[in-house]
Amino acid sequence: MRIKWMFCALLAVLALMNTARAQELSGTLKKIKTTKTFTIGYRESAPPFSFKGTDKRPMGYSIDLCMHVASAVEKQLGLTDLTLKWVPVTAENRIDMVTKGKVDIECGTTTATLSRQEQVDFSLMTYVDGGGLMTMADAKPGSGLSDLAGKRIAVIPGTTTENALNEFLEKQFIKVEMIRVKDHAEGLAAIETKKADAFASDRGILIGLAMTSKEPKRFAFAKLLFSYEPYGLMMRRNDAAFRLVVNRALAALYRSGDIAELYQRWFAAFGKPSDVIQAMYLLNGLPE
Repeated sequence: MRIKWMFCALLAVLALMNTARAQELSGTLKKIKTTKTFTIGYRESAPPFSFKGTDKRPMGYSIDLCMHVASAVEKQLGLTDLTLKWVPVTAENRIDMVTKGKVDIECGTTTATLSRQEQVDFSLMTYVDGGGLMTMADAKPGSGLSDLAGKRIAVIPGTTTENALNEFLEKQFIKVEMIRVKDHAEGLAAIETKKADAFASDRGILIGLAMTSKEPKRFAFAKLLFSYEPYGLMMRRNDAAFRLVVNRALAALYRSGDIAELYQRWFAAFGKPSDVIQAMYLLNGLPE
């Protein structure tokens, strides 16, 4: 009887501990635990980071990172049947989609800036890029600043690219005509149809757009970068527990070296990761 009593008492203690753990959950983790659904925002036309594949499913470098995060969340919450809900977002609405709780995390090409951190939080860095210009190859883009004067440059409004490009051109006393487009696909179409002379975006995205087109050699890139774009996964503010799960997943991926295979999968055509990218992985592979 004594052993049976002690066994029952142990079960009761374990039950109380599990109840306490469940009660300790808050914010995004509690939401995911309750609904058994992880809602992920993604960009539909930002290859090789986030885009729709031929089967209409999200794919890309940022998507793979979020799949890794999803596995960590599932393990953390002790779930075996976590549902992933993919929600398209745009450059204009991505921050609102996060702050209003319509997505739990945004996995695209969002630059982590101090001003954005007034509204949202970011994970550890996931990529480092810079703003560049893509043209049609027959336009023969130059490397001199004077080559930009009077040109029509397509850009997505409300992005860090637009702000950085405007600041860059102002400092260099260069005047251009800005052609505002809604997304990367429309920016690509603008230069293909001659509505714009160049499309401005993060260089990695521009190369991805060219590489995933039917004729990559039709495009060329100006030899200049006009901004610094450190990417991160975007989350709601003041949710330290969820952010920690995300950062643990990323740091472990960087420390293990498995990030090399993931990088190769999406950026093989670009060659080896730059010294800056390698340093980013090293510095963000935080110890446990």
